[in-house]
Formats: sequence, C-alpha cells, structure tokens
Amino acid sequence: MTRTRGWATTWTMLRLAMAAVTIAAIAAQLTKSIGTAIELGRDVTTTIANFFSFFTILSNAAAAVVLAWIALWYLFKGRRQDPDAEPHGLAVALACVSTYMIITGIVYNSLLRGIELPQGSAPIPWSNEVLHLIGPIFLLLDVFVGPLRRALAWRSLWAVVAVPIVWVIYTMIRGPLATNPVSGDPFWYPYPFLNPNNPGGWPSVILYVIGIAGAIVAVGAFVVWWGRRRGAAAGASDDAGAAASVPSSVVSD
Repeated sequence: MTRTRGWATTWTMLRLAMAAVTIAAIAAQLTKSIGTAIELGRDVTTTIANFFSFFTILSNAAAAVVLAWIALWYLFKGRRQDPDAEPHGLAVALACVSTYMIITGIVYNSLLRGIELPQGSAPIPWSNEVLHLIGPIFLLLDVFVGPLRRALAWRSLWAVVAVPIVWVIYTMIRGPLATNPVSGDPFWYPYPFLNPNNPGGWPSVILYVIGIAGAIVAVGAFVVWWGRRRGAAAGASDDAGAAASVPSSVVSD
C-alpha cells in the first residue's frame, strides 16, 4: 500500500500525540506513588527507583522518546528531504520500542491484569490503560501502517533483545538488595513471576524468563521481518537481501 505525504504527516502527528499522552500517564502515576510514599512515611528514593525498575515504565518512556524523536525528525528534516525511510539508528530504535511495547501489552493483559503490583500506590485507571493497553496497541498499529519503515538487516534483532537481557540481569541482581517500602520485605521484584521467594521458587522464575525471552525474540523477529517486507527500496535497506523482500508499492510522496 502506497503511503502519501499526507498520510505520513497525519501519522506523525498521531505519534507526537501518543508520546505526549504516554509521558502524561507516566508522570501522573509517578506523582501519585511519590505522594503516597510521603504520606505514609516511606522512603521516596526507593519508591522512585522501584517505579523506574518496571519494564512497563521503561518501555513506555523509551517509546515516548522514540515516537517524539521520529516525529520531530520527519517534521523538521525528513519531510523537506522527501526521504524513502527514516535513518538507520532511528529505525532500529523504533523496532526496539515496538517490540517492547507489544510484549508489555501481551504480558500484562495475559498474566498481570487484576494483580496488584508493588508500584507504591494503587494504579490510576486511565494511566494504567494508556501504559498497558493503548500504548501497546498504537505501537502494534505503527508496525503495520506507520510510514517510512526501513528494511532493517536481521542483525538488528540483536539490538532488540539486548535491552530486555540487561533489564532481567539488573532486576535479579537488585531484587535481594532492595527493601520493599510497602511490605518491609528485604527484597523487591517488579513482577511476581520474577520473585524467587514466591511459590515455585527459582525453577518457576527461570521458566517464565525463558518463556518471555522466547516471546521477545519472536515478536522482535516479526517486527524486523514485517519492516523488511514493507520497507523502503533497496537504497534504504541495510543489506542486499532486504531489497529482495521489498514489494513494489513502497513509501512514496
């Protein structure tokens, strides 16, 4: 399907709007968590550190930054140059946050919806839906209909999976070193399936990590594959193989 300049501009404005709503949702929930911590005499620094240790928060924050980045690039530079696709670094970043947000939506809505998470305060309903449902759906739609998708090389998948690997390592190292400011437990994990102190212990944690890792690889591979399928012409591809998979109806003005 050919994407016109009008469509690119329209979706660019939607990307900006989604970035703004996401930032507002994060700020609202963070403000409430800090307020609750102050009111109940909890450690504020720990509350903030815990808040930004959730994969959901990190994914949404990164998505907001990348959506704003690609929107501003297009409005102030890309549109004037009539490009076939976004720059390589921006394309990789977009593939990464698309994968993380889709995974966030899948994991939360299949495993965590209705479960109280240790974020320091009760979730704000509208913020919770933006971060766990609306945002992931938007990034999924962006994969399919967003303009100027570069045909990335398969090696880009390494960049996609790197951040979740680092996050899991960070989470498992920090978990037994952090005190839960709500319960007072001498450990803190953002999600119950990562807590080895829960029933099932480490075997359960390892199985969940393997399962979610597999899901991340699968979703990341799909995002890269779909981008190659509908990516720009050979000159905007990362390798010669990508050009062979690009259809004749590519991004155009």
